[in-house]
Amino acid sequence: MGAAAIDLLYWRNVKQSGAVFSSVLLLLFSLTQFSVVSVGAYLALAALSATISFRIYKSVLQAVQKTDEGHPFKAYLEIEIALSQDQISKYADKILLYTNTCMKELRRLFLVQDLVDSLKFAVLMWLLTYVGALFNGLTLLILAVVSMFTLPVVYEKHQAQIDQYVGLIRTQVNSVVGKIQAKIPGAKRKEE
Repeated sequence: MGAAAIDLLYWRNVKQSGAVFSSVLLLLFSLTQFSVVSVGAYLALAALSATISFRIYKSVLQAVQKTDEGHPFKAYLEIEIALSQDQISKYADKILLYTNTCMKELRRLFLVQDLVDSLKFAVLMWLLTYVGALFNGLTLLILAVVSMFTLPVVYEKHQAQIDQYVGLIRTQVNSVVGKIQAKIPGAKRKEE
């Protein structure tokens, strides 16, 4: 993750983080009420209204003051926005690597290469059926965004206490997993 993204999530610049957080939340809450097409169309109309109004305002101002400043968005119109072949190749390679890794891991889990890992995956999928019954995908996305902007700051402020409790939980989970692995025939304990 880039330094700019980390600065956003840790609220290093409160105004910038607040603007991004509120914009993303507003977009997600809009999507709960309207279709993606409607939200996209309204956002495009709002942007067009702002740019057209600004362009007309600057044109009238130039006519009244009899100046020749030119197009108000000239600097932005001259910026090159095309993706290079190298950039496309880089992102395509990353997507390909991620897709292949996911496919290999899913094959390993579904074909029960390691019984304990496949059982953990089955329990996770069973738990996700309950999560899916309680929340839709958009609600989970909203919770994820809120968590991304709050949990890093909470962890940063209370790191010692959180690490202590996570250590206790990790010890208990490892103990239970060890007992389960000892009782399941064919389950091997992974070296940590």
